[in-house]
Amino acid sequence: MARAKRQSPKPVRTWSSDELELARLARAIAHPLRLRILRLLRQRGECVCGALVDELPRAQSTISQHLKVLKEAGLVQGEVEPPRVCYCLDDTTLRRLKTLIGAL
Repeated sequence: MARAKRQSPKPVRTWSSDELELARLARAIAHPLRLRILRLLRQRGECVCGALVDELPRAQSTISQHLKVLKEAGLVQGEVEPPRVCYCLDDTTLRRLKTLIGAL
């Protein structure tokens, strides 16, 4: 009986920096609540977490967790104004996201 010839493994694909960046940003906006938060921040310019909680039907801890994801992705900035944190959009990162999506 003849042995089947083994196929060599496919080469490992290296992702471009643009692909990796788009994937990271896409994960950050991949939840409807985070999209809503971005829209509210666009409308208001800036606001504290408590104002978002008043506007959205979610617990403060849930809103805070979603803000954390957006902030870690660079889509939102938070400025500490004790005892609160005031959030706003990072327009540079949003423009970059639009450019990356436009290049698809």
